[in-house]
Amino acid sequence: MKKLGPFVVDVALVLVFCAIGRRSHDEAIAAGLLRTFWPFGTGLLLGWVISVAVAAGREGVSAAQRFDGRAVWPTGVIVWLSTLVGGMALRAVSGQGVALSFVIVAATFLALFVIGWRAAVRVLVR
Repeated sequence: MKKLGPFVVDVALVLVFCAIGRRSHDEAIAAGLLRTFWPFGTGLLLGWVISVAVAAGREGVSAAQRFDGRAVWPTGVIVWLSTLVGGMALRAVSGQGVALSFVIVAATFLALFVIGWRAAVRVLVR
């Protein structure tokens, strides 16, 4: 769970976020899910790469031992910000909407999903 599991959870939750968004706008979920997901999925992947690089830059033991995909800080925060900022930037470049209200909703839901599950695990698994 420490290595690949958190990435899979993040991907699943970002997919859920995209599906909820499509459903709330009465758009076909299956037909357009990939179009909605790819900007956020790319931002998510970038966040994971940055998180691993941050762990690699810390002194002491190996990066593999320092990196914890379940950590709220720095992993969860980096992944959340990268998913949000990267997703919005890629949406803008590809001609998809980035209205301020959407940015606020996306920031809130992605924080709840990406950081929230990590915080819950931290509290529940002590």
